[in-house]
Amino acid sequence: MTFSVHGLAVARGIAIGRAVLVASSRVDVAHYFVEPSQVEGEIERVRQGRNAVVEELQRLQTDMPADAPHELTALLDVHLMLLQDEALTGGVKHWITERLYNAEWALTTQLEVIARQFDEMEDEYLRERKADLEQVVERILRYMKGVASPVAPPASSPRRKTQQDLLLDDTVDVPLVLVAHDLSPADMLQFKQSVFAGFVTDVGGKTSHTAIVARSMDIPAVVGARAASQLVRQDDWVIIDGDAGVVIVDPSPIILAEYGFRQRQVELERERLARLRHTPAITIDGHKIELLANIEQPGDAAAAVRAGAVGVGLFRSEFLFMGKSGNLPGEDEQYRAYCEAIDGMQGLPVTIRTIDVGADKPLDNKAHKDSYLNPALGLRAIRWSLADPAMFRTQLRAVLRAAAHGKVNLLFPMLAHTHEIQQTLAQVDLARGELDARGEPYGPVQLGAMIEVPAAALMVRTFLKYFDFLSIGTNDLIQYTLAIDRADEAVAHLYDPLHPAVLRLVGDVIAEGERQGKSVCVCGETAGDVTMTRLLLGLGLRSFSMHPAQILAVKQEVLRADTRKLAPWALQVLAGDEPAVLLTA
Repeated sequence: MTFSVHGLAVARGIAIGRAVLVASSRVDVAHYFVEPSQVEGEIERVRQGRNAVVEELQRLQTDMPADAPHELTALLDVHLMLLQDEALTGGVKHWITERLYNAEWALTTQLEVIARQFDEMEDEYLRERKADLEQVVERILRYMKGVASPVAPPASSPRRKTQQDLLLDDTVDVPLVLVAHDLSPADMLQFKQSVFAGFVTDVGGKTSHTAIVARSMDIPAVVGARAASQLVRQDDWVIIDGDAGVVIVDPSPIILAEYGFRQRQVELERERLARLRHTPAITIDGHKIELLANIEQPGDAAAAVRAGAVGVGLFRSEFLFMGKSGNLPGEDEQYRAYCEAIDGMQGLPVTIRTIDVGADKPLDNKAHKDSYLNPALGLRAIRWSLADPAMFRTQLRAVLRAAAHGKVNLLFPMLAHTHEIQQTLAQVDLARGELDARGEPYGPVQLGAMIEVPAAALMVRTFLKYFDFLSIGTNDLIQYTLAIDRADEAVAHLYDPLHPAVLRLVGDVIAEGERQGKSVCVCGETAGDVTMTRLLLGLGLRSFSMHPAQILAVKQEVLRADTRKLAPWALQVLAGDEPAVLLTA
């Protein structure tokens, strides 16, 4: 019987194949007290389990296929950092020593302590790193219990032909789709040699590791599909609609034929888009549009170049700082990372945003966040950097030194006050002075500000007096303008990029930048949304920064656009009470 399961669409496209179920990775854990004389033995058991998992992940990294996506390598690095984090190991030792918990109990207790801290994080990407923590703990538990990995290739067995088999001429080489509660990067790497047409997981969000890897491998995926792994049976025919976030199980021949046709259309469209990689992004009326990439790690630069990006519009430098257990990367380590990104872009410009962390995104998992009533409005981003000038100047010196090796722009997040702007620029001057005193070479940088809060958008003229360029972070601008926590399921439906207030703020910033002859870029999710491209072009936007996988689709919209016709229409949308209606009219 045909039925559907709904989740979140995280990687576009359509996959049709037979289901391969991955068993739940949960391990039953015994809870009991140990004698004081057994404490050292219990601690040693945990240590051996952790070391074994570290060795396993390092071996996977060493044997990584040359064509493996960089995101997979980065996520394995995250797991290795979590395994060696003092917040985990020190906490486990505490529960065994002080409470006399057995090793497994201590490990799961500390997991719950740290998991609660992840749950309180406002940032969606960091909040979903809780799944990574759970997975490394489960791997340790499995080693301690002697249980095999949950990932096992499907056993081939004869099966009765169905109507779907006959329709698709199913004989030997059938496509496979992966259905699981969740998958660790290590598990996904083990599946790399198998050609899976798509992924479905019960849990996860748009920035979960499964979503990240699925996008990097350019395969359809649906996450957060709740009970999919319980409802789907091994070998069921499954359709993954990565555009709608729907999984169709045991489809009828009619549905199968319809999706088969759509799948072929998607494949043809991808082939057409691929031909645009080296085509300049120029509108019909001759406006050159800058299509840039957002990256998290230096190694992401290669994917940006492959996608045809003409530079990096947003290098989220905070990911260099994560998982350091309070030991932040030094100036030389940061300098090398920035140089790697600059080299990877092969002479194209790189915009580095200074560290964007704070109360809601602590660098140290042991930080006590209970004292923050509203972390989204707390000591974060530039406020956090200005509160620790020594750390801030360390980053500024590293960026300035890297600028000697290529074109670098420096971007500051969440500015809202004139005095914050002045303090920030003073720190840049101090960093230059410190490098001069050391006789250290450094290069010129363009300075820019993120427009993420309504105050910044309303003060755009003041901002442009101080900065060479502006970058609109639509994700936060929408959240703060509408007072919506986009991670809160109760109000997430109110998060609206097409709200008139949001569009008018965006339009005003773009217009003022154009009047003053300074560049304005949009670097939030809106930049990569093809349904918004024509509107942004009509408002005068000439610089977009997005995930590399979105660049070609946006470029196609640019090539079809005539801004002379779009400009008056965009003003009508901006003036309307219901822009969403006008956008689709």
